[in-house]
Amino acid sequence: MSQLPFDPLLVSIAAPLALALAIGLGLPKRWSVRLAYGAFAIPALMALHAWWWFSAQPKDHGYAFLSRYSTGLDSLGISLHLGLNGISLPLFVLAGLVGLAAGLYALQSGAERLKIYVMLLLIMQGGLMGVFASVDIFFLYFFHELALIPTFIMVGLWGGRDRTYAAMKLTIYLTLGAMLSLIGLIALYARTGQHTFNLIALRNYLALAPLSETLQQHIAAFLLIGLGVLVSLWPLHTWAPLGYGAAPSSAAMLHAGVLKKFGLYTLIQVALPLLPAGIAHWSHPLAWLAVIGNVLVVGLITIAQRDLKQMLGYSSVMHMGYAFLGIATMSVIGSGGVVLLMVAHGLSVALLFMLATSVYHRTHTFAMDEMGGLAQKAPVLAAFFVAGTLASIGLPGFANFWGELTIFVALWKFSPLITAFAVAGVVISAIYGLRSAARVFFGPATEQMTRVAAENPTVDLRWSEKLPALVLLAALLFVGFWPKSITTALNAELAPAKPAVTADASNQR
Repeated sequence: MSQLPFDPLLVSIAAPLALALAIGLGLPKRWSVRLAYGAFAIPALMALHAWWWFSAQPKDHGYAFLSRYSTGLDSLGISLHLGLNGISLPLFVLAGLVGLAAGLYALQSGAERLKIYVMLLLIMQGGLMGVFASVDIFFLYFFHELALIPTFIMVGLWGGRDRTYAAMKLTIYLTLGAMLSLIGLIALYARTGQHTFNLIALRNYLALAPLSETLQQHIAAFLLIGLGVLVSLWPLHTWAPLGYGAAPSSAAMLHAGVLKKFGLYTLIQVALPLLPAGIAHWSHPLAWLAVIGNVLVVGLITIAQRDLKQMLGYSSVMHMGYAFLGIATMSVIGSGGVVLLMVAHGLSVALLFMLATSVYHRTHTFAMDEMGGLAQKAPVLAAFFVAGTLASIGLPGFANFWGELTIFVALWKFSPLITAFAVAGVVISAIYGLRSAARVFFGPATEQMTRVAAENPTVDLRWSEKLPALVLLAALLFVGFWPKSITTALNAELAPAKPAVTADASNQR
């Protein structure tokens, strides 16, 4: 059993936020950069500690490492409850590892106004750890907003092409999605009449006295639309490729890799157990939107992309379709597959966004038609990129394979026709993934590539780039070869879950 003299969840949140505050108060740049290494490493170490000791910890309703801190708003049912269950644990570890990789890459990036850049990343990292450590729904939402705000600023200040427009579109879409989901969460709080945001208390109460089907359907609609915007459900997805294309690398890694999972996580952790009849009502429309829109339409758009970073942005949107399909099945294996896919996608997309920037530093362009032959000059970069691409496609041996496989198995029981369309997406992802790797790294070098290489001799990945890439790739392979590292705790949490019996008319609120 863990014998740490402090709360590892609280430390993982407080460490990056404390250093961000110190930087904001005028900590010298030299110390800011040095201490930032520790501030990014601490959440990763705390997350790995929690994962290692989770099975040995005493549980309360499936949660380990439970702690509660008064906020002064206890009369409103708002307290800082921290804890991890089988659903939140793998995503908590994901946030720690991707945050470490993004932080290491940022600290060696040489970005302008590096102090402010690091400060915003630290705020984002603290918020991400808080999202998955929160048992209180209020703080689940609060930490998401805390992590979201730096995204807008970083895209606007350090973004690439069309950064102003991208930042405005991000702000409008994601603010709208957050407000709609907040309405749903407040309605859930108000209509239960329990005056608490504590997820354990709400689950216990609604298991005995569920909301009426009509009310569940209305609240679920707000959550599905609001959270759908945040996760880029088609056709509310257009902010994502533009935003990721303009975002600086570390911001794209953290947002696409981790923060984007907030919506899916909330649906599995909150909506499915508390509003089963409501989610069931919308499950078929959700499945058709996801498979036709995200998987097929966006998948074909991804094939047409010629910009490497835009291609990765669209591919991220496409793969979110599989996650929505898993949720639509409303099954244990489907929900488990979504968690596996969230972890796998978070690691692989963060790796690919980072490597795309490394490619840009060597070619001075994101246009794949202007590249070629890079593998001869940078074989290590090519190896990492091909590995990330194969992981994204779902090759066995990588974590993505287990997520997609379990979702397809669950989806077959839900609808064989939708499954057939979804499996076609695997072919689409293979086409754009392998073609992009071929264009960038193999074949003859273009005139543009030759000219750039003559002016600036191409070098392979430096250790400042290799180390964060190794962190992400090692995690992908570890889960790929040992999925039980996630599924043991995940199955224990999901298996007991039973849809609540809908209240009859006399109990409707």
